Amino acid sequence: MITVFGASGRVGRATVQYLTTSGAQVRAVIHRKTVDAELEAASDVVTADLHDPQAIAMASAGSDAVQVLCPVTPGLVDPIGEAAIIIDALVEGLSIAETPAVVALSDYGAEIPSGAGITTILHQLETRVAELPAQVTFLRSAEHMQNWLRQIPMALQTGVLGSMHHPLTKAFSTVHAPDLGAVAAGLLLQPQTDGQSRRIVYVEGPRRYTAHDVAAAITQISGRQVTARELPRQYWESVLTAAGASASSAQLVTETFDAHNAGRIEAVPGIELRHGNTHLTHSLAPDIQRWSQT
Repeated sequence: MITVFGASGRVGRATVQYLTTSGAQVRAVIHRKTVDAELEAASDVVTADLHDPQAIAMASAGSDAVQVLCPVTPGLVDPIGEAAIIIDALVEGLSIAETPAVVALSDYGAEIPSGAGITTILHQLETRVAELPAQVTFLRSAEHMQNWLRQIPMALQTGVLGSMHHPLTKAFSTVHAPDLGAVAAGLLLQPQTDGQSRRIVYVEGPRRYTAHDVAAAITQISGRQVTARELPRQYWESVLTAAGASASSAQLVTETFDAHNAGRIEAVPGIELRHGNTHLTHSLAPDIQRWSQT
């Protein structure tokens, strides 16, 4: 049995789908019980509160491997404090369940202990999960291509794609979220056999893109001309809060892009790096085609 937490998310859904296609028994764990046709192929669908160690232990019981994550919600007043509660609960729950193998979804930059925004939360996740007496793999993901979807409706309306990636010519790593799920599924099915109890795997797409490339992809898919422009640094936090982020979350995102633009968030040389197969245009096309028809 393989248990997948966050099974209703883009990555979790893909992990479940790849595992079930391979013939594995899968327990899909979601936050609240809903009718979800895409998860029907799972052997079992259960709910668990990520704040509750006992619920996590029950969901993980009898599993040969477990995929975990620490979700970060933009509207939280104290995202770091909330993440710490979830991380503590995950570690306690997995300890109770005596889970033998864990794949933890993480991010590029998780090795940085402070000053890199959202990645600070993933650093804490890795630090705590590493305490488990289990075979642990940290799957560090590049920025998800789907993150751009939040800005596309406005870009289609105005013809301008605001970018916090500075400069616009800087190529950054990004990955199609379901491709990450595919890699995670492979790691869950075939745990490492080199005798090491800790492993790090980086995942990004088949190539890197600039903000200009993103605008060009939107233009190509929608047929509407969209141009990338740098969003001035002084407006980042106000734009994020206007979009629904809390002040604390906006500050964390701002710190993340500062670190990214400074070249601090990268795959560490010499550590395993894998590539997804999906290009940016194919990743964004379904949503952009739907929006451009409205």
